[in-house]
Amino acid sequence: MSTDLASVLDSRILPVLTVPRAATAGPLAEALVQGGARCAEVTFRTPDAEQALKAMATHGGLTVGAGTVLTPEQAERAVAAGARFVVSPGFDPEVVAKCLELGVPVLPGIATATELLRALRAGIDTVKLFPAEALGGVQMLRSLAAPFTQARFVPTGGIDLAHVSAYLAHPAVLAIGGSWMATAAHLEHGEYAAIRRLTAEAVARSAA
Repeated sequence: MSTDLASVLDSRILPVLTVPRAATAGPLAEALVQGGARCAEVTFRTPDAEQALKAMATHGGLTVGAGTVLTPEQAERAVAAGARFVVSPGFDPEVVAKCLELGVPVLPGIATATELLRALRAGIDTVKLFPAEALGGVQMLRSLAAPFTQARFVPTGGIDLAHVSAYLAHPAVLAIGGSWMATAAHLEHGEYAAIRRLTAEAVARSAA
């Protein structure tokens, strides 16, 4: 499972997208790809999320996953819509089991050592640290990584460009997720040039 996620997240930057209207999906995917992104997470938080994911999944240059997946039924819908990976804000054994059944990589969220231990016992060694900044940021990451040397993390939540280097410098971090590259305001106003620029900045910082 970690190998699959490592392949998906090899660019180390995961734009986290809340797409209000499916009509923006095509231009959004193009802006992200032009900025250097190779993957993206479409959160299941809006009525159009499923259609947006489906539209973005058709873009050849982008591997698209579903985020904010809370139930096994949502996981099934996400995969049917073209999601190549599934992200959940917490660790739910039923969601994890459904994703494993479907053969799709799953990135469950954890916020404590107990949750991380449960994920590891379920065979998941790559987890989403969420909400990363609210939990204590890089310091919290170091505290969790020290006793769980087999774990890999994708911190998400409150992260922006200023945090990229510090998180990615830790060897246990596979990638980071963030919504600052394509906000609801960017999409509402059609600011695709800004999305392209912010994505390019993040990708460049990750390679530095």
